[in-house]
Amino acid sequence: MKKILKHFKKNDPVLYSYFLKIGTLEPIKKDTPNNYFSRLCKEIIGQQLSDKSSEAILSRFNKLFSNRRARPSDVISLPHKILRQTGMSHAKARYVRNLAEAIVGGELNVSRLDRLTDDDVITKLSKVKGIGPWTSEMFLMFVLGREDIFSHGDLGLRKGIKKIYGFKKDPTKKQIENIISRWSPYKTYASRVLWQSLEI
Repeated sequence: MKKILKHFKKNDPVLYSYFLKIGTLEPIKKDTPNNYFSRLCKEIIGQQLSDKSSEAILSRFNKLFSNRRARPSDVISLPHKILRQTGMSHAKARYVRNLAEAIVGGELNVSRLDRLTDDDVITKLSKVKGIGPWTSEMFLMFVLGREDIFSHGDLGLRKGIKKIYGFKKDPTKKQIENIISRWSPYKTYASRVLWQSLEI
């Protein structure tokens, strides 16, 4: 982390000051391929929900499989109404099934995603109805452990930038790009600081 802190101290003193306020950031860890499907389900379930709501639905979803890791074939075998009973919307229940069907049908090989570039991962995942750039970017950050990801579609990140950099109005995409260009190759770490800055 010393190398990362040194980078922000040199390139963005404003954000660096928030690194110091927050304290320790855990290193970004990459998950194993056998968890990719269940982690993608988690990201779909969490779309536009608070952490508390998302965790409650995810807990009920996991219990459908006796708390073992969900497999695509398991999801396909479940009736739509059972998926809905976890608290998922009709749309999200379909999206989770779409993902499972894409994997079982051979359209998406999730085990190979870690071998692709960031852009290619987003392209591959976005072919599945229900997975867009935001879900793909969260997967890149939190599952594949990619260190240089920022999501323009994330409201919390935009709020964090508005707060830290003192914008009176919501910053434009161009203004955001001017700021985050200084963060490479560690945009993911900066994103985590932005999220945590909202709690300070």
